[in-house]
Amino acid sequence: MSRNFDLMQQTLSEKAEVATLTPLTTLPVSQSNGKAAKSVSASEPDKLAREEMTRLVQQLFLGAEADSPRVVMFAGMDTGNGCSQICSEVARILASNTNGTVCLVDANLRAPALPEFFGVSNHFGLTDALAQEGAIRKYAKSVGPDNLWLLSCGGSTNDFSRLLNSEQMKARVMELRKEFDYVIVDVPALNESADAIALGQQVDGLVVVLEANSTRREAASKVVENLRAAKIRILGAVLNKRTFPIPEALYQQL
Repeated sequence: MSRNFDLMQQTLSEKAEVATLTPLTTLPVSQSNGKAAKSVSASEPDKLAREEMTRLVQQLFLGAEADSPRVVMFAGMDTGNGCSQICSEVARILASNTNGTVCLVDANLRAPALPEFFGVSNHFGLTDALAQEGAIRKYAKSVGPDNLWLLSCGGSTNDFSRLLNSEQMKARVMELRKEFDYVIVDVPALNESADAIALGQQVDGLVVVLEANSTRREAASKVVENLRAAKIRILGAVLNKRTFPIPEALYQQL
């Protein structure tokens, strides 16, 4: 294992009350970014990533615990950690493994990315729901399977912090909680803005997305301390874009 992996795991276990995902869920480099280790075949990275995300979904949402989280926020430590892609895949896998309704919310008002993963437009979504009246499902798009919905970012705005801290946002989150069985919220990177802090009080917990060989332990430590100070529950973390210097079958036995 790399020292980067061990330090990140230590940071989260010491600095935060990681309740669900222990140790870190690890996603290998995807085939599309061209950085996969030579020991991993062309088809393995995506397969391994899906297996890890399925395990994450089962541990996070589908456990036997009565108080399993239903409204969960995902936030990258830094921009470009792959948080939005992880959110989209987690939502798809969750919807495929439950009869309950799932709503994926694009609360990254600064750089919305979720619509492109589903081939839909960003028009008419969260910002519109905050400015107008009407049931929240009116602003969400069915993106298949039948129980999966996307609440895209909506119309552009520069007033990010005010919207996410508004009473309208609190009311909409409560409505999402009542209308859907599971809600997954994608927010901007933790080192980029305080948007996650603004929304953290309204959700059941946060999953942090780290990037292997990129996210620095010192930065992660500081962010985790800020989250704890704000009384935001950290459910666990995902170490994304991890390469395997040895074959995965052997790696899993170590």
